[in-house]
Amino acid sequence: MLNRRHMLAGAAAMAMAGGKAAAESEESIQCWRLWRARFVQPDGRVVDDLQNATSHSEGQGYGLLLAQAHGDERTFRQLEDWTAHNLAIRDDNLMAWQWVPRRRDNIEDWHNATDGDLFRAWALLRAARDSGWYQYHEKAVAIARDIAALCLAPDPRAPGELLLKPGAESRATPERVLFNPSYLMSRALRELGFAAEEPGLIRAADHGETVLAELARQPILPDWIDVTPEGFAPPQEHELRSGYDALRVPLYLVWSGRGGNPAVTKMRDALKSAPTQGMIGVNFDASGALLDESDYAGYRAIAALADCAPLAPHTPRDSAQSYYPATLQLLASIAKREQTQC
Repeated sequence: MLNRRHMLAGAAAMAMAGGKAAAESEESIQCWRLWRARFVQPDGRVVDDLQNATSHSEGQGYGLLLAQAHGDERTFRQLEDWTAHNLAIRDDNLMAWQWVPRRRDNIEDWHNATDGDLFRAWALLRAARDSGWYQYHEKAVAIARDIAALCLAPDPRAPGELLLKPGAESRATPERVLFNPSYLMSRALRELGFAAEEPGLIRAADHGETVLAELARQPILPDWIDVTPEGFAPPQEHELRSGYDALRVPLYLVWSGRGGNPAVTKMRDALKSAPTQGMIGVNFDASGALLDESDYAGYRAIAALADCAPLAPHTPRDSAQSYYPATLQLLASIAKREQTQC
């Protein structure tokens, strides 16, 4: 068990490093309101406009974090109420990963996606710790403990080290563990590890950052990869590529104060490799060849964050972005405000 004094000192240091939401600029508040109006239903359901208004545990977790960071307690409560009643259907404290809007059987798959649970727990922790919405602390700790119990696996190369699994039931054997680099939000893991007195979460954060640095030596920083005793291997269930998942790796590392990790440089260079002026590279094949580029402001914000550059001001055109880049743009703004170093 973590030393109690160490736990409290670590939590206090993290809060001082930017855990508390600073006073928001009018521009930032307006961007949040636009995002809320477009993607949050009155009942608290976050919709993905490019997937037939489907909802995901990821979107609910992001929405909770955004509401907390912007001091919007009413929306936070709506988001958490909808999530608790509609996605928290498992026997543990994790969520089903997808909710499909139809008259019956909205949950097709009860399996969880660990990043959604991680962001929900972190948002609940921040709400209690930083916003004074104390009623959410117990639930944050309960989720963190189930992530520690169900979503960690030994690294086949070094069984004493822990990998964050993409789901509680995802493939993890001594010979092969499925790993998603973009699920590793190490700051959230550390803060939850301290709060819940779960050292495994902190170990997974530390080792995960090492794994990301190792992956930066590969031709691409992948969306998915298998970890085997011999090293990295193409994932069995997914295509080997670097795409929209991997875009989040530099966002989370910079947010966690790890802007010097080689994975940030690797992804920054990939993002900036698009040949077209004003465009960002967003999808690459296994060899690193560019497949798709985009001018969405959300993706450009990730590139600026990775480059330790100022983020461009929001413009009216940005409000036309779809759910994913619009969300990344807001998250990047919070990361820029809360990062401890560039």
